[in-house]
Amino acid sequence: MSRSTTSEHSAAAVVAPEDAVGASTRYVARRHAEPQELAQATGAVDDDAGGRHPSLKARALRLLAQRDYTRAELAQRLASHAPDAAALQAVLNECVARGWLDEQRAVDSLLRRRAERWGAQRVQAELRARGVDAETLRAVRQRLDASELERALALWQQRFGRSPTDARERARQLRFLVARGFAADVARRVVPPASAGAPGDDGDA
Repeated sequence: MSRSTTSEHSAAAVVAPEDAVGASTRYVARRHAEPQELAQATGAVDDDAGGRHPSLKARALRLLAQRDYTRAELAQRLASHAPDAAALQAVLNECVARGWLDEQRAVDSLLRRRAERWGAQRVQAELRARGVDAETLRAVRQRLDASELERALALWQQRFGRSPTDARERARQLRFLVARGFAADVARRVVPPASAGAPGDDGDA
């Protein structure tokens, strides 16, 4: 199997066909906000010192126009600009109600960017850091586990593409996959013994 074919197939195993809908709405603020809504949101408001700065809603839309965010990480980015917690939650709630902020879309977006290069452990760690809840993390792990070996093999072929020449080289290849978040047992199945065997079969550690 060619490298490009393997990589494309592994990506398809992680991102289901219905995820294409989410991909088409990645820039949610630009796509979903009405022009007059954006014009109002990008306006400035006065502060106590007489200066002017973007409204909290404007800041949210500018961030969401760049990429998808989880609610927790958007809240973290906006917190220092919010006058109080109630104002922050009001903006977040409006973004959710209007479809600009979507937790599942943010998760799917990260999977599209990371899954081909990262193993399940590392992907989950980033999602956890972004405030994704435990139930969603479990669902993501199931999706990733179904293609973990295939994705690790595609990455190994792209990075190395040939059996290691000795034990030291094999250890280096194993470390590479483990550092990318693939489990040690998956890495051992992918990296063949030194100068022997086809990747993807079980081999000696």
